[in-house]
Amino acid sequence: MSSRFTAPAALLSALLLALPAHAAVSAIGVGNFSPTASLQTFNDAATGTDVNGLVLGGLSFSYSLGNAQVVVGSGPGNTNNVNDPSAVGIGNPGGVLRIALSEASLQFGFGFALLGPSAIPDGTTISLFSGTTPIGSLVYGAAPDPGFSGGFAGIESTSAFDRVELTFNPAAIAWAVDNIRVTPVPEPSALALFALGALVIALRRGRGLVTSAASEAGGATRG
Repeated sequence: MSSRFTAPAALLSALLLALPAHAAVSAIGVGNFSPTASLQTFNDAATGTDVNGLVLGGLSFSYSLGNAQVVVGSGPGNTNNVNDPSAVGIGNPGGVLRIALSEASLQFGFGFALLGPSAIPDGTTISLFSGTTPIGSLVYGAAPDPGFSGGFAGIESTSAFDRVELTFNPAAIAWAVDNIRVTPVPEPSALALFALGALVIALRRGRGLVTSAASEAGGATRG
């Protein structure tokens, strides 16, 4: 994550997170992520590291359910969306992998692989939260990718979120997660430029309406 997270940006994120959570969410691919998105892998974590409690690049991981375990390991090897090492869930795939984000964000995505049937229509689900308030969720199918079922799951929200929960179909006896992408809320400077541009356009339109009305008034007077 960016180390340039200034006080104004932090204030903006807090304000966005405080807004009512009437969000629209949509599925996006890797190519739809903003250039400001970060990419987090598990290359900096030692093999065998417990993912429950792990913190990487501003992402804080936790996992819950029975005797299941999530560790950094080789998992499925390399697929189209997962590379060694990855976060591998074994023992009970029906749990919840929670990821707390250090910055309010608008886009999230990850590559995944499942050990199970060759195609699983509801392979994984992404649920977004702002604090404890649900923002929205989407379900993603898993297809051969190529040796394991899997793919890329990406989501975009019109409201900021700071926590993500991932669940996986119990039909898969194990799963792997890698290449996590997160797009934070734009810096205040970028939002200010956007607002300035919108203001200029509005002023130009208003000026055009005034000019048009004056011309019509003048014509009516002459008539």
